[in-house]
Amino acid sequence: MKLNRLETHDRLIHFMKDQSAKIWEGADECLRRNPDSLRLQEKCHYIYIFAHPRTADDGVSKRLLWQPRLVKPSAEPNSYLFRAQSHTDILEICWLLPPRELWGQYDMGKVCESNWAAWSIEQFKNNKKELEKPFIDDLTDEQAVNIFKESLREAIASKRAISEASSSVSD
Repeated sequence: MKLNRLETHDRLIHFMKDQSAKIWEGADECLRRNPDSLRLQEKCHYIYIFAHPRTADDGVSKRLLWQPRLVKPSAEPNSYLFRAQSHTDILEICWLLPPRELWGQYDMGKVCESNWAAWSIEQFKNNKKELEKPFIDDLTDEQAVNIFKESLREAIASKRAISEASSSVSD
């Protein structure tokens, strides 16, 4: 099979831009539309956005799950972590870790070369404690738990109010 190098290169660049756009779109969606994220941003000056791919219900395709967090999670292969300033579009990449079996493809000079992925992989292998280290202004675990509990109480109260309002309308 003959490949046209220029066409193949153009397709790769398009693919990489598309993947990057999808990741930023997912992070932005979690930051601006996720009800849990919005509640947490009301109570904290930052939020972590943790993403990890999971197999979809069809058993074949993958989808990214986006989770807002207040505490920096443990680094794991096949995950992405961003830190955002609340109520802004300012995102900082904490790590971009591809699946472990694909790590070699992200080395410099390879087709999927990525400075962020290569740095994240290197940190994961040789400096994991530093990669997982909280930022100086991060909440303590206890503070984060208290905010989560308060946020959960608010979410439950809001659902009850909506449920009660809809049941009184139907009566």
